[in-house]
Amino acid sequence: MNNYAIETVGLNFNFDNQPIIKDLSLQVPTGSIYGFLGPNGAGKTTTIKILLNLLKSPSDQVFIFGKEINHNRIAILKRVGALVEQPAIYGHLSGKENLNNRCLLLGIKKTKTDEMLALVGLTEAANKKASKYSLGMKQRLGIALALVSDPELLLLDEPTNGLDPNGIIEIRNLMLDLATNHGKTILVSSHLLAEIERTATHVGIINRGKLLFQGTIDELHQLSKPMLEIEVDRIENASEFLKNAGYSITAQTEKRITIPFTNAKDSGILNSLLIQNGFTVSSLYQQRKDLENLFLDITKNN
Repeated sequence: MNNYAIETVGLNFNFDNQPIIKDLSLQVPTGSIYGFLGPNGAGKTTTIKILLNLLKSPSDQVFIFGKEINHNRIAILKRVGALVEQPAIYGHLSGKENLNNRCLLLGIKKTKTDEMLALVGLTEAANKKASKYSLGMKQRLGIALALVSDPELLLLDEPTNGLDPNGIIEIRNLMLDLATNHGKTILVSSHLLAEIERTATHVGIINRGKLLFQGTIDELHQLSKPMLEIEVDRIENASEFLKNAGYSITAQTEKRITIPFTNAKDSGILNSLLIQNGFTVSSLYQQRKDLENLFLDITKNN
């Protein structure tokens, strides 16, 4: 049995005969932070709503904890927490009162409230009206509301949307803490690639309802062809020398030469070769394609 918290098998979903999700096979390992990446309108929110059974999927296409969602809806949803679009917060109530309400609704002891406030770093603001909260605080309160029932799986739809850099860091640290120290599996959707790169262990890239890539963050990086950037004096001579030595130069500026990176040993040999031939190498470093360019490459080819 595969150890997936979420598995969709060739999921298709249409709105008014318009295909929105096409043959989507997500595999979210238990205990992972799975970054669900794609531009706005790619189908991320629709997928999350299907995973929550807010939109009905065809039978035998969506499995949560190994169980088919349509036939095990109540049992599954008890183990899932979610923040989709805006958190459902009562502005006239304090953060603490919002959480007390949720506890009451779910039949959970109110002692859970203080625990949740501490977990999301809102203890200081517990008695402040939620309408006075910053966007980041509202998002954290939304996550606290999703966590009250102690779910094993957390679905977060664009949780850093509209946040300032500080708010983004808060949410990022909270996700890492939840996965690392509290054993949660998290699926987080985003169109911010650098954001996902900092938190996710696994990534799925979706565009126009189709999954273009799925794998670990390392596998995603391996798709990018790393380059070796060489900053060296007498650039024209150095360039000529490297060509004669059999190296292929992919780019050259006034200050640096770029060649394909092979491995660290070869870089060392190249460095020695330049120095032995009278060149001054001021720096030599491996440059990866950032996730943004990688994403453009993947979407362009599909």
